[in-house]
Amino acid sequence: MSAVLLQVRVERKHIEAEGICSYELVSTDGTLLPAFTAGSHIDVHIGAGLVRQYSLCNPPHERHRYLIGVLRDPASRGGSQAMHEHIQAGGTLQISIPKNHFPLTVAKHSLLLAGGIGVTPIIAMAEALSAQGASFEMHYCTRSPERTAFRRRIAASRFAAQVYFHYDGGDAAQKLDLARLLTQLDRQTHIYLCGPAGFIDHVKATVKAHDWPQDQVHLEYFGAVAVPTAAAGGEQAFEVRLASSGKVYVIPPDSTVLRVLSDAGVFIPASCEQGVCGTCLTRVLDGVPDHRDLYLDESEQAANNQFTPCCSRAKTAILLLDL
Repeated sequence: MSAVLLQVRVERKHIEAEGICSYELVSTDGTLLPAFTAGSHIDVHIGAGLVRQYSLCNPPHERHRYLIGVLRDPASRGGSQAMHEHIQAGGTLQISIPKNHFPLTVAKHSLLLAGGIGVTPIIAMAEALSAQGASFEMHYCTRSPERTAFRRRIAASRFAAQVYFHYDGGDAAQKLDLARLLTQLDRQTHIYLCGPAGFIDHVKATVKAHDWPQDQVHLEYFGAVAVPTAAAGGEQAFEVRLASSGKVYVIPPDSTVLRVLSDAGVFIPASCEQGVCGTCLTRVLDGVPDHRDLYLDESEQAANNQFTPCCSRAKTAILLLDL
C-alpha cells in the first residue's frame, strides 16, 4: 500500500544564508495542513525518483504552512542540488504527512544544540518550548555568521536572549565549550542535538565523558552520514524469508535487502536509505541482523527484533522478516 502524499505549492523561496534556502509550502487547495510537533520532518518528492527528508522549522502551532530549510551540499546525491536549482516559488511538490522520530519530552530544563543546517528541527523546538514557558537554552554552531540561517528570525523572537551563537571560524572565545557548559547544567537536563556527523560525534563523546544519562540525550543526524561498514574481507550473501508468503530472496554482497525486495515488488516505505530516519524499520522474527544503522540505539540493536533493510545486513545465513 502506498503512503498518502499531500500536494503543496511553494509559496515562497528565500535565501537564508550562504548556500541555504528556505521553502514555504502551502496546500494547493487552501486547506489547513496536518498538525505537527517540534522535531517533525516530511519526505519531499523532488522528482525523478528523488525523495529527501527535511525537518519542519516553523512554529508547530502553524497549520497554514510548512517551512523547510535546505543546504546545498557539495556532496549532494542529487536532492539538495535539485531543490536549489529546480524548485522555485509557484511550483508544486508532493510531500508526506509529518513524522516525528525526534520528539521533545517534558524536562526541568532543555539544552538545544544545533550544528549548521541541523538548526531546522532545533529552532522548531525553541519555538515550542518558548510557547510553553519552559526552561531551555539553545546553542547554535556554524562556520561563520554568513552561513548561519535564520539569524534575523532568532533575533526577533521572544527567546532571542536564550540563544547563543558559536562560529568555528572565529577565535576560541566564539567556539562552543561544551565540556564547560555541561558542568554548569542540572543533571536532570535533557539534551537535544542535530547536525552533521562530525558535530554529533563530538557532542556524543563529550556527554559520554561527563557520564550524562543516555536516556536524557536525544539526537538526529542531518544530511549524509557514514554508516558502519563490513569488516575487512567483504560482504557475504545471505537470505531473507518473508513470513507472509514464505518466499525466500537472496541478498547478494553488492545489494541491500531494501533494493532486492523493492525490485521484487515487495513494498517497504523508505526515505533516507542511509539508516538514519527509521522509515524502513522492519520486524525480525528470526535470525540475527548485522546492524549498520544510526537510528536504533544500542539496546534496541541488541534486542535484534528489528532492523533497517536499507543498509543493515545479516550475521546469520537467513533472516525471517515480518513482511
